Amino acid sequence: MPRVIGFHYTLRDELGEILDSSSGGDPLHFLEGAGQIIPGLERELLGLAAGDRRQIAVKAADAYGDVDPDLVVKVKRSQFPPDAPLELGEQFTIDAGDHSPVFTIIDSDAETVTVDGNHPMAGKDLFFDVEIVDIREATADEEAHGHAHGADGTAHH
Repeated sequence: MPRVIGFHYTLRDELGEILDSSSGGDPLHFLEGAGQIIPGLERELLGLAAGDRRQIAVKAADAYGDVDPDLVVKVKRSQFPPDAPLELGEQFTIDAGDHSPVFTIIDSDAETVTVDGNHPMAGKDLFFDVEIVDIREATADEEAHGHAHGADGTAHH
């Protein structure tokens, strides 16, 4: 039976800048093997016990992948709605699905808009400070839904 692992984390980039943290909030809970967190981090957490603290380095290929130049595309400005805010850094999806790729506008001129479909963290090695706060068996609902339902497994969605 898979387990649910709860942990606190601080995520840093290669320069030591904090990118994200659960500090001051609830720990993150994930269902083993469900793909809820990046593979390189999950692999390292599986061998830890409640109370363990570690520093974990995850290479880009085991995080959000390497940058794929084929996902950087020039699109005719006319392909966008006339009122679309086409500003650098603006992000959008093509459809409303939960797993629709997110595109970021990285350049534009009078005729074209260059968009990047790579994850913003693609190509970056990531560095985590983690503390395992709890580990428990997954509930039947969590297994059926394919994700953790929080610390006690009873959260509903």
